[in-house]
Amino acid sequence: MTTDAASMDALRTQVERALGEFVERQLPASGDAELEPLRTAAGDLLAGGKRLRPAFCYWGWRGAGGTDVPEIFTAAASLELLQASALVHDDVMDKSDLRRGMPAAHRRFQSLHEKEGWHGSAAQFGEGAAILLGNLLLVWSGEMWRTSGLPPASLAAAQPVHDHMRTELMCGQYLDLLEQAHGENTFESALRVALFKSGKYSVEQPLRLGLVLAAGALEPWMDELCTGYGRRVGIAFQLRDDILGVFGDPAQTGKPAGDDLREGKRTMLVARTLAAAPPEAAATVRRLLGDPALDEDGVSALREIITDSGALRECEDLIAGYLTDALAALDEAPVTAGSRAALTELAIAATSRRT
Repeated sequence: MTTDAASMDALRTQVERALGEFVERQLPASGDAELEPLRTAAGDLLAGGKRLRPAFCYWGWRGAGGTDVPEIFTAAASLELLQASALVHDDVMDKSDLRRGMPAAHRRFQSLHEKEGWHGSAAQFGEGAAILLGNLLLVWSGEMWRTSGLPPASLAAAQPVHDHMRTELMCGQYLDLLEQAHGENTFESALRVALFKSGKYSVEQPLRLGLVLAAGALEPWMDELCTGYGRRVGIAFQLRDDILGVFGDPAQTGKPAGDDLREGKRTMLVARTLAAAPPEAAATVRRLLGDPALDEDGVSALREIITDSGALRECEDLIAGYLTDALAALDEAPVTAGSRAALTELAIAATSRRT
């Protein structure tokens, strides 16, 4: 990999190499064949993904003067294990059937139970096994981070950021459950969930981790970059995710069309729709949102209301505005030229993606 021209594909290769080597070392001691489904499920889940979190971490490292060393790829790749853990748990809570075009982990283990003809509830076994898999991935993420090979002083300096990021993620998961339980939401409350559960954890905190790992401390300009650039890209990233959850192509997203609608996701897009739609249309949204049996006609009806209310256009405009402001903040930061170019490209990719 060249010093300041590392492409996303090359970075992905390094991250996947580190992940593959780490996972291959797990669960080998007993040679127990009955543990193999856990490692296989983890490996299959980790084979997909955009690798955005490791990329923001890596380019934070480079932006603060870090050099190209294998250890930073290992540390950054540990964030993929954390993400995989969150996805497994998220799918259980949302009762999702698919993840990245494959059966979600709990459905996978449920099918194993059914195939083997075991005792008890296959669905309960599937959920229990998936929770354990998610916990295992969380444990592995911490282990991979700690054993990355980066200097102990660098890891110690970044550890509070790492701990805070994980706490924010778990709090965000709870707030997401709470938002759906309330049954009503505002844009502000949906934004709070998005920030805790995805926005900060996907962009701002990985970037902060990389910066602190390289510099040994968080300097004022770094904090300004993380909030001015990272947080705004994170919000725009989640807004794009909201749109894809309703309008995304299943061939691209790996999930059924309109899945967020069936799951009753109280997103920023839904909040804007409920605030802007005429009363009768808003009542239709409230009636159909969260119906697990929602068919294609129902999805189409909700898409039409979202579009006609202006919420889709407004969210697209918000994404563009957040991106513009984020790039302006990036321009003011004293990062390396290569990092500035890469972070610009990453911001555009994260907010304009189709998956």
